[in-house]
Amino acid sequence: MSGPTIAVLVGSLRRESCNRKLAHALEKLAAGRARFVQVEIGDLPLYTQEFDASYPVQGTRLKDQVRAADGVLFVTPEYNRSVPGVLKNAIDVGSRPYGDSAFAGKPAAVIGASIGAIGTALAQQHLRNILSYLDMRVLPQPEAFIHFKDGLIDADGTVHNEGTQAFLQGFVDRFLALVAAQGR
Repeated sequence: MSGPTIAVLVGSLRRESCNRKLAHALEKLAAGRARFVQVEIGDLPLYTQEFDASYPVQGTRLKDQVRAADGVLFVTPEYNRSVPGVLKNAIDVGSRPYGDSAFAGKPAAVIGASIGAIGTALAQQHLRNILSYLDMRVLPQPEAFIHFKDGLIDADGTVHNEGTQAFLQGFVDRFLALVAAQGR
C-alpha cells in the first residue's frame, strides 16, 4: 500500500453506525490509493486542563496517530444540531495543551450521514468552525450531507446507489487531491 495515511475520526461509538459504514465506504472508494487508520475515540477520558501536566495514554495515542497521518477525515453524525460530545472531546484532547495541537496544518475533510432529510449540515458547520480555528485546511467542496436509508451502504462499505456512489467517489478524489497538494 502506497499513498498517504488518513486518520479517520468517526463521531459515533455505535458499532452499526451509519457513519461508521460511510467511513468504510470512503475507504473502499479510495481503492488502495491511501491507508485509512480508524482512530479510537471512545476510550478517551474527558479533557481537563490537568492533562497538560501528565497526558493520559489514550490522549497521547490519539495525538501520535493524527501526527503520523497525512490528512484527517471527520465522519460525524449530528446530535442536537451539533457535533457529538465524543468527537468534540477527541478534538479537545488532540489539540491541547495550547501550542501542541496534533491537528494544526493538517488537510481535513468533513462528511456525515443521518436518517434526517438535512443530513448532518449543522454539525458539519460547527465542526468546520472548530477545525478552522485549529488551523486545518478543510476541503471546502463538495459539502456532503448524506441522507442515509436502510441498504444504502453495507457493513463492508459497498454503496448500493449509483448516484450516491458517484458523489462519494468525487468526494474521496477531491480529498485525496487536497492531501497530495499539501504534501508537495
